[in-house]
Amino acid sequence: MAAAPAPPDAQVVIADGHVDLGPRFVDGKWTIQLRDDTADPVVWRPLENVVVQATGKAELSVPADPAYAFLGKTGQKIWVIPQVQQPGVVWPGWNTQDPEVAKRVDREVTWKLNGVDGPGTFTLFLNSDFGKPAPVFDSRKPYPQETGIDVNTHVHGNWTFSAAGTYLLDITMTANLTDGTTVTDRRPLRLHAGPGDARDAFKTTTIDEQAPSSSAGGGRGRDVAVAGFAVLLAVGVGFAVRLLVRRKRATA
Repeated sequence: MAAAPAPPDAQVVIADGHVDLGPRFVDGKWTIQLRDDTADPVVWRPLENVVVQATGKAELSVPADPAYAFLGKTGQKIWVIPQVQQPGVVWPGWNTQDPEVAKRVDREVTWKLNGVDGPGTFTLFLNSDFGKPAPVFDSRKPYPQETGIDVNTHVHGNWTFSAAGTYLLDITMTANLTDGTTVTDRRPLRLHAGPGDARDAFKTTTIDEQAPSSSAGGGRGRDVAVAGFAVLLAVGVGFAVRLLVRRKRATA
């Protein structure tokens, strides 16, 4: 059954259950939205009306394994939304499975991260077939970054936050269609980690624009990086899954 549209004024915080980020054709226009499987019936929500929250149930400590040193110091408190669904933790993925998208897109969708605004480091990563974590995005590294998502693909990864608070991701999704035209849409994705009122994230409405060549780290985590896609870490436990989306470009 096709997912129904959500009322345009329905602002929601989603802290449990499955959701997917992805493009759709809304009234004929290419648009990034969030499919909310926690609703009955399932709905596609405008990004400006959604906050995805990692609650206290997502709080973990950085493991001693050197492979995960990029997450912080051993024992440091972080919030992790893992690729494998966990009870009481929201489970965000991304997909290009909307029927019209699957029919009209030529090969793949390009997901671009233009910047991040947040109180700490944000990463999105996956594990390779051999269990080694591979960064998808890392707010300490240069941006913009691009990654290709094959059409008709559904993926989950590991979303991490080094400090509590609101993170605003400036994202673009672009595709070449089979008729030779190109479509693109750029919108903010709001996430909130840890305690506090996640609805305050709706008050965060802009991201500072920076030139692609500008990439100073630190501050409030306004830098982003790398690309690839597909699997999980349940912190401290290796979980290998076949890589579903290939790296398209990463800047050093």
